[in-house]
Amino acid sequence: MPEGPSIIILKEAVQQFKGKKILKVLGNSKTDIQRMSGEKIIDFKSWGKHFLICFKKFTLRIHLMLFGSYRINEQKTTAPRLSLLFKNGELNFYACSIKFIEGDINEVYDWSSDVMNDKWNAKTTREKLQLMPETLVCDALLNQNIFAGVGNIIKNEVLYRTRLHPENKLKDIPSRKINELIKEARTYSFDFLKWKKEFVLRKHWLVHTKKICPGSNIPVIKKYCGQTRRRTFFCPGCQVLYSKE
Repeated sequence: MPEGPSIIILKEAVQQFKGKKILKVLGNSKTDIQRMSGEKIIDFKSWGKHFLICFKKFTLRIHLMLFGSYRINEQKTTAPRLSLLFKNGELNFYACSIKFIEGDINEVYDWSSDVMNDKWNAKTTREKLQLMPETLVCDALLNQNIFAGVGNIIKNEVLYRTRLHPENKLKDIPSRKINELIKEARTYSFDFLKWKKEFVLRKHWLVHTKKICPGSNIPVIKKYCGQTRRRTFFCPGCQVLYSKE
């Protein structure tokens, strides 16, 4: 599943179509995609893992889910969920979720919860975490209402870099470590973006998919943690579990 930084890359890649009129709409989506035909794209935005195509009176939300993909000015052999054809180019989306959002997009999305948005608010994030003391930190990081854009890779790497065991309850984590967690979630997301653009992201993974911890030289544990049951890699030596209840 693409994480926030990958959606930022998509948003940057399609800027050539901003302000352009859609001449034809194709695709096997059951949504009324034809309403976009003849419409001009006002802007492209992103919120976490959501890619947003903004029109005058509505917005199209695209979520690439687990296996979604896109092509710009080219096509795959498989049928697209959505194709937008312009005078000089096309956008094609595959195996994704499509939904229309009516009205003002700013009334729908809380931009302060997007870790890569200029309006990201660390104070608000901390306040949200304080309201869920029993939640495991591995689940909290994947909560898109708190850390929009953070996915499983970012989760694993942030927990390793902050030396936090994924099964810590938020209430047991020292205040300074919560602050460190919040800061690192944003910092690593921008590192992720930089490395992905340079095609070297995997080279910088310290614990995700690793067998041996680079710090302690002991085996990395792979476990499906928390309510999200997402694949989690962590070092039992480096990452502190503050309570064993």
